Amino acid sequence: MISPGPSKGRLYFMRITFIAGEYPPLEGGLGAYTRELARALSSLGHQVRVFTRSVPGAADSEEVNGIRVQRAVSTWGWSSLSRLNHFVGSYRPEVISLQYQAAAYQMRPAIHLLPRLLARHVPVVITFHDLRVPYLFPKAGPMRWRALVGMSRSASATVVTNVEDQATLQKAQVRNLVMIPIGSNIIPAPLVGFDRAAWLSKRSLRPDSRIVGYFGFMNESKGGETLVRALAELRREGLDTTLLLIGGQTGASDPTNVSYASFIMKLADELQVSRNIALTGFLDEHGVSEALAACDCVALPYRDGASFRRGTLMAALVHGCAVVTTLPRVAVPELVNEQNVMLVSPDDPLSLAVAIRRVLLDPILNEHLRSSGRQLGARFDWAGIATQYASVFEQVRSTLTPAPLPK
Repeated sequence: MISPGPSKGRLYFMRITFIAGEYPPLEGGLGAYTRELARALSSLGHQVRVFTRSVPGAADSEEVNGIRVQRAVSTWGWSSLSRLNHFVGSYRPEVISLQYQAAAYQMRPAIHLLPRLLARHVPVVITFHDLRVPYLFPKAGPMRWRALVGMSRSASATVVTNVEDQATLQKAQVRNLVMIPIGSNIIPAPLVGFDRAAWLSKRSLRPDSRIVGYFGFMNESKGGETLVRALAELRREGLDTTLLLIGGQTGASDPTNVSYASFIMKLADELQVSRNIALTGFLDEHGVSEALAACDCVALPYRDGASFRRGTLMAALVHGCAVVTTLPRVAVPELVNEQNVMLVSPDDPLSLAVAIRRVLLDPILNEHLRSSGRQLGARFDWAGIATQYASVFEQVRSTLTPAPLPK
């Protein structure tokens, strides 16, 4: 049995290797999550390395804030396994943290063999950012799900970030399953002297317009169509509202984001609200904090419901935003309607517009959501998350007597 709770006594300082399908400067939630977790573990005294995909303009090997980043593969095809094996043999980590999301590994199947290949040599702990199945070959059908489950069963432990994924893998009889919540993928920056009016004016946005923020890529699962239709409804009702799309819109890993973003902008043209949508483009962490501070509220209408696996939701909460989002598919007791968030049904533009209107026009409700949301977000700080991970890593490390790595 694996427990994420604190271990007795002082934690052993370990050599930890993260395998991440993407990592900054590549844009993506998995990469941002890995960076923050690596930073927090390094701050605890662990030796941390990251093995990831190469990106034009970034060094193949560099050390940033005490973390050695190795960009050693151009794709996640079969050849990546031999490169990974060589890297592990050279560095000899005591535990490997495989940060998994199918799109981050270009939907390739090779990475699914890694836990089995290394099982006798070094413990592998998988973190599922979602349970989207990989592409194997045409008409693979149920084999795609079996590949996901088989990878998890070969691992020393599996980390999930939310109760829904936990229940799904429990039904699949995955053992050594641990739930550790996600933290914000953007740490709030100190905004001393921040001038909201000047920030908006610089982007040709009027300070007297109501600014509704959306943070994250334009992915079909995140309800972009619903949000644009809600914007059109608010404008039709005469409320001067601007939708601010914060950050890059497509990311580096999921090609379907490109076509969906194009669809959203065409829909905005059809609904005659394209002039009321502003895009910031890619922003660094400080820039995201400024953009969120400029918003009157943030709308995140996930089609599959709000969940603590959503780094964008966590970012909005820790930044003290008034958040309007969608009812969780599986109950999340911490999310309380009209207390720390506003909850509406997914795929319901009218209900979303009503909730946004209330938050924009009711200053008492707005401030209450901001204060309570910030308090909720503070419960998921990276130091606490890293301590839970370290406990899991220490347990799997202590239970494996490693065989010599193949040369």
